[in-house]
Amino acid sequence: MASLQTLLSILFFTAIAFHQGLVDAKFSKSMYISWGAHHSAILGNGDDLQLVLDQSSGSGVQSKRAFLFGSIEMLIKLVPGNSAGTVTAYYVSSIGNMHDEIDFEFLGNISGEPFIVHTNIYTQGIGSREQQFYLWFDPTADYHNYTIHWNPTEVVWYIDSLPIRVYRNYENEGIAYPNKQGMRVYSSIWNADNWATRGGLVKIDWNSAPFIARFRRFRPRACKWVGPASTSLCASNSPANWWTSPTYSQLSSAQMGQLQWVRNNYLIYDYCQDAKRFNEQIPPECFKKQF
Repeated sequence: MASLQTLLSILFFTAIAFHQGLVDAKFSKSMYISWGAHHSAILGNGDDLQLVLDQSSGSGVQSKRAFLFGSIEMLIKLVPGNSAGTVTAYYVSSIGNMHDEIDFEFLGNISGEPFIVHTNIYTQGIGSREQQFYLWFDPTADYHNYTIHWNPTEVVWYIDSLPIRVYRNYENEGIAYPNKQGMRVYSSIWNADNWATRGGLVKIDWNSAPFIARFRRFRPRACKWVGPASTSLCASNSPANWWTSPTYSQLSSAQMGQLQWVRNNYLIYDYCQDAKRFNEQIPPECFKKQF
């Protein structure tokens, strides 16, 4: 009887997790325009999106559902030409003062300069965990895949399947981790010329407006958040919760090589190396195994 109950329990949780993993991913079905509606458009068959910034407004979208654990993928083509002062954002976030958040932010630049991708993570309302990288390609020439993957063990930021950053779970050592709040997916373009390009020294040239960021193939392969029960359901080791597989608890040796290549050649800022900023009190996770 015990073995039968165990089997039924496994099937029950597997069915729930599998149901949670099924997401109709088209922009037209799974996201809505949250601001700047006159500046944005869902195009074609609903799988393409464009967001626009001009002097009157930026624009943004967000997912109808929230998720906890899995992978969020988006193809993005950034603003071409002189985009100094603009920011194109792509991130997941919960709400409230104690929110969790995982960020990609693409900082606009003067034509011909390398693009900077700004990453950050907030746990229980606390951020200041920035890492910045130069991109090793022209992100305005074509679409590239930007993926946020997170599970009970680690958060990984990927660009075109290459891992660029890892944030591991050290909650058992008193370091907060984003594992208890459902997070919606957001994308936006906005005026950030007070800080985005050379610390705010280069302002937006409105003669270059409108600034258009293009998005394609939103793919949330993730666990749907249905309330507090999802904290355990999405973290359970059921077969359908593929993100809890040991395969995803640690980067492979090949992925580690890719990560080191990116970081050795393109990392330009790491909060863990900025002791002055934190008055020599570097955040505790910086002293733990990073990858």
